[in-house]
Amino acid sequence: MGISLVVAVTDSDWFNLLRRQPLLTEVNFWAPSDKNFRALQPGELFLFKLHAPINKIVGGGIFAYATSLPLSLAWESFTIANGANTLTEMRRRIAGYRRAGADDRSDFPIGCRILTQPFFFDEHDWLPMPQSWSDSIVSLKTFTTGTEEGLGLWEAVTMRLAAAAPLAAEPGQRFGAPTLIRPRLGQGGFRIVVTDEYQRRCAITGEKTLPALDAAHIQPYGEGGGHAPSNGILLRRDIHSLFDAGYVTITPNLRFEVSSKIREEFENGRHYYALHGQPISVPRTITHHPDVTALRWHNESVYKG
Repeated sequence: MGISLVVAVTDSDWFNLLRRQPLLTEVNFWAPSDKNFRALQPGELFLFKLHAPINKIVGGGIFAYATSLPLSLAWESFTIANGANTLTEMRRRIAGYRRAGADDRSDFPIGCRILTQPFFFDEHDWLPMPQSWSDSIVSLKTFTTGTEEGLGLWEAVTMRLAAAAPLAAEPGQRFGAPTLIRPRLGQGGFRIVVTDEYQRRCAITGEKTLPALDAAHIQPYGEGGGHAPSNGILLRRDIHSLFDAGYVTITPNLRFEVSSKIREEFENGRHYYALHGQPISVPRTITHHPDVTALRWHNESVYKG
């Protein structure tokens, strides 16, 4: 079967804005439709080509995750990594594809394909389209390294990446035989994966109003925590603030605890104390359950007790 690769059509505005961004770690390759994307598994290559008449593959990234999001959440999570300077610009561009009116202010859902480790080729390295590509394709086409054409595409891409960053390859991983590449989630991808893993509900209260929810790091990124889903919990925003400030915590046995400091310092907190001791909800994916070591760190280093 081999490893799959997708070549998807994008426009010059999206590509040109993103390739000018320094140190970009992730991008959102959005689609105006929220139709499910199932063409790749995490770690496979997602490549993009420009609209005709520039029928060339110009860059790509490592596919990490796909989902459907309200436009506002996609913008809040990725901002300029959506390939637009502002939410208004992004809305206008997507509305054009959706044939929506200029006055459409609804928070419509869009398809999001999150790519990590994005790369943008210099023009002299742009790749010609595979022979089987048809000009009638308006969205994407899947190739596989189990075919001569797909393997040739994989090799052409990885040769260019190796030439651009000869010290970046890990032995046997990126530039050898076709294999999955571990995607490294950024802040935006972390937020979306955690949101979906908790079924878009606060782990403590069950609240499901998306604008009121945050993907909280158990151990902050600046304190050595990563963007792994197991270092995240979906919390209502007020609880997230209390969690970061140490007024609440989650124990290694996955119970919610509330510090006496809320009552002492603010003479309040009845609503939070009513939640004290209850078990939290956890993701269905066991490997994404809250990391016990990170929880213990929060209990000992942040929680006020």
